[in-house]
Formats: sequence, C-alpha cells, structure tokens
Amino acid sequence: MAFSGGVDSTLLLKACLDALGHSNVLAFIGTSPVHPEKETGEAINIAQHLGADYVTVKTGEMENRVFTSNPAERCYHCKSGLLDQIWHVARERGLIHIVEGSNVDDEGDFRPGSRANAEKGAVSPLKAAGLTKYDIRELSRALALPTHNKPSFACLASRVPYGTKITVEVLKQIELSEEFLKSIGARQVRVRYHGRVARIEVEDRDFSKIIKNRGLIQTRLKSLGFTYVTLDLKGYRTGSLNE
Repeated sequence: MAFSGGVDSTLLLKACLDALGHSNVLAFIGTSPVHPEKETGEAINIAQHLGADYVTVKTGEMENRVFTSNPAERCYHCKSGLLDQIWHVARERGLIHIVEGSNVDDEGDFRPGSRANAEKGAVSPLKAAGLTKYDIRELSRALALPTHNKPSFACLASRVPYGTKITVEVLKQIELSEEFLKSIGARQVRVRYHGRVARIEVEDRDFSKIIKNRGLIQTRLKSLGFTYVTLDLKGYRTGSLNE
C-alpha cells in the first residue's frame, strides 16, 4: 500500500494488517524533496509502531520535466510514477493489489491523482466504504492510533502556483518556513510560494500567534530567501491555489 503516515493511510494500514495479516501487507514509503524529512521519519516510525513490513524508495518525480514544469495535472504525473514504482516492488514480493488512502471528502476537490489511481489499478478502500475525514479521525481515535488528531498534510509542491517551476531549492525554502511557523505554535500551516512573496495560511485560532511573532517570522523567512512575508486573511484552506 501507498503509505504516507497521515491520518488516512495510517487507518488503512491498520485495517489491512488486521484483516490480511502482517505477512500479506507491505507499506511503501516514498522519499523525495516534495515530502519533508520529518514527515518521512514519522511515516517510518508509525509503520514500525504498527509492526508493518515497509520499504522506503526514492521516487522520481523531480527527474520528470513535466512534473517540475508544474502543470495543473501535476499530481497525476506524480501519482502515476509513484504507482509504477509500487507495482514494481509489489510484483517482486508476490503481492497482487495496491491500495491507497483517498476518502469521500477528496471527491470535492481538484484531484488529478485520482485518474492515476484508476489507470494504474490502485484501490481506495476508505472511499469505497463511504468514509469521510471526520469518520477516519473518529475511527483512528477509537483504535488509539497516534495520527487521530494529526494535522492534514499535502506534498510541498502543492504550495507552488501552477506554471511556476518546482525546484529542490524552492521546496526546501517552503519546508523550512513551515517548520519555523510550527515551532512557534501554529498547528495547521501552509506557506504558499509566490516568488519573492510568502503567503502564510494558518487557522483562525493561530492568527494571534503569527501577529505576536511577526518580527521573528519576518526575519526567519527573509533569511530563507523571501523578500515579503504576508498573512492570508482567509486563513488555512485546502486547495487555495485552485481558487
């Protein structure tokens, strides 16, 4: 299964292990500049915590010029390549199905990766079961999974407007900026990249933390390469670059 260590894929991994047995499940953890090192480390720790067999594989989207050119179908190209790699590993292990953690709520957003799932034969059990993100968090809480209250996360490339080239340097700039904002107490954070401008999205309850620490934030993000640092008054929301 495609495993990120997020709320959805952790519940799915737990369900697969319980239903199929540990010897019949393999968690595939992709490593790439589009995923913060901390997130990858947490995914490995969770897989170990659940007693799952797992592999880590460097994914190749940053070598794909179509992906790095950042078209609107960016997620399709990334997911398609990822699933090709998972199938390669699965066949070597004698595994015949791939599952991934999309849920019902994902249908309401622009998700080009869903087309890759269909084309590559990846199954989405949580979606098939009619589970929403709320349902998944509640089930995770009931099962005492460590991710039940984990903030939602999307790959770092989702912070970059379509048509703006994705580079390792830009991804690292975003990663370190978000890490700093989390260090001052902001929980759900996005730093949208607009060239010299950083557009910060946080939940309404964290606005005061940003304002209180604005001097520190400005200094840190400028040191990372931004000239202007802004707070989006609409707050955090998924898919704001699709607006």
